[in-house]
Amino acid sequence: MTDITTASPPAAQPGYDDLPRLIGLMTGDEKHSTSADSTLDVLWVLYERVLDVTPATADDPDRDRFLLSKGHGPTAYYAVLAAKGFIPIETLSTFGAYDSPLGHHPDRMLISGVEISSGSLGHGLPIGIGVALGLLAQNRPSRVVVLVGDAELDEGSNHEAIALAGRLGLESLMVVVVDNRSATYGWAGGIAARFEIEGWAAATVGGRDHAALKAAFSTDHIGQPMVVVAVVEEGA
Repeated sequence: MTDITTASPPAAQPGYDDLPRLIGLMTGDEKHSTSADSTLDVLWVLYERVLDVTPATADDPDRDRFLLSKGHGPTAYYAVLAAKGFIPIETLSTFGAYDSPLGHHPDRMLISGVEISSGSLGHGLPIGIGVALGLLAQNRPSRVVVLVGDAELDEGSNHEAIALAGRLGLESLMVVVVDNRSATYGWAGGIAARFEIEGWAAATVGGRDHAALKAAFSTDHIGQPMVVVAVVEEGA
C-alpha cells in the first residue's frame, strides 16, 4: 500500500509552453509542421478557455464538438489533446508508426476526443452543419466549432455550406479560418466578407493573440453562425 504521506505529488498538467516539447516528440517527414504550427494557438485557446469538453466528458451527448477539417497537419492537435489528457503523452512518440493510433490524419475511431476523421479538405464545414442540425433536433446545448484553412475555402463544398448555414441561422455553429494567405485566388474584400454576405457574424483577429482569440470566440451571435478569421504569418 502506498504511504500517502510520502507519495510523490501528481505531475502538473502540461501548459502552453510545453506544446513545442510535445510536438517535438513526434518525428517523421509527414508532420506538415508549418500547417500544424499555424493552428497551435487557436487550438490551445479553444481547449483551454472555450470548449466545454474534457476527457471525462468525451462521450457526453451534451459536450461541445470540435471538428478539425484541416486534418493534414495534426501534430499540434495531438499535442493539445495530450496536454489536456485525452491521449497519453507517451503515445506521441509513436506518431506515424504502423500500429500507432496517431496517423498522419486524425482517426475518430482510434483517438479519444476526435470527432471526425479528416484530411480530405472541404468536408469539415458541411459535416459541422449536419452535426449542428442533429444537436438542434435533440435540443442539445452543444456548440460546434470547425477549424478550416484559408486555402481549403477554395473547395466548392464550403461555398454551399457557408450559404446554407447563413440561411439557417445556425448560431450553435462557429468556424475558425486559420488564414496564412495560402488560398490560390484570395477573397475580394477578405475572408470575413465572404461569410458576412451570407448572413454570418464575423471577426478577424491575430491568430497568435490569445486574448483576442478568446474575445472573438466568446462574441454573441444570436440567430447567426459565427466565423473567426485567425490571421497568422504567411506560409505558416
